[in-house]
Amino acid sequence: MLADAPHSFASRGARGTLAAKFHDALAPRASPSEIAWYREHLPGDAGTLLAAMCGSGRLLLPLLQAGLSIHGVDTSEAMLSSCAARCGSVGFDAQLFRQDVATLNLPFRYGAAFVAAGAFQLLERSAARDALASLRAHLIEPAVLLLDLFVPESALHPPGAPVVEVGRAVLEDASFIVRRSEMQTDPKRRQVLTSSRYEQRVAGRIVAREDEAQALSWYGEEEMAAMLRASGYRDIRIEAAACPDLSGRRFAMSSRG
Repeated sequence: MLADAPHSFASRGARGTLAAKFHDALAPRASPSEIAWYREHLPGDAGTLLAAMCGSGRLLLPLLQAGLSIHGVDTSEAMLSSCAARCGSVGFDAQLFRQDVATLNLPFRYGAAFVAAGAFQLLERSAARDALASLRAHLIEPAVLLLDLFVPESALHPPGAPVVEVGRAVLEDASFIVRRSEMQTDPKRRQVLTSSRYEQRVAGRIVAREDEAQALSWYGEEEMAAMLRASGYRDIRIEAAACPDLSGRRFAMSSRG
């Protein structure tokens, strides 16, 4: 029965175990074009880089395999465990930290940092400003910061009612996870609020369940440029998107701390 299934709750900004497995199954690796974008835009003389909000290593691992030196940081224990396991399976002992990027306090400094795939937008606005300041404090020359951002489709064309989506991901053990999400767009606050339920099913029986709540904020190019300037960044440029083929209006920002 449903009530017998183990049930957990993933708080805002930190994905739980079922969510990590679901997203790993659907998008285990960045696309060749996204990997190429970062290899082109990350400076060759930056030394060790920081993948902030790195998740399970969808982009971090391919860049490691391309010969870059990268550390990763994320708030989700489940995602970092997945990242470590995936890196270890191909011979990389990745340096990973479990910290909130808004209060970052790492023992290293980095020539460049990046936040991929719109993950920066999962921070509340005040936390986003704190994150920019924290990242800048960890940068040394050439002190490059890359942010991949987007304005979601629902912001461009706000729906009149909550939007419900159902997705399914098959795992290696032949079980599968079903995610049911309900999304509400708040144009005044410039946010998309999503409540999701993940259920892992084996032979038609629910064996685990997890709830997740996320708030995604969106920014225009000029607003993000103003935030970067207010946080002390310079040489701010609007760049072509790292993932132009995905939905919504996508763009990237580059700057120096």
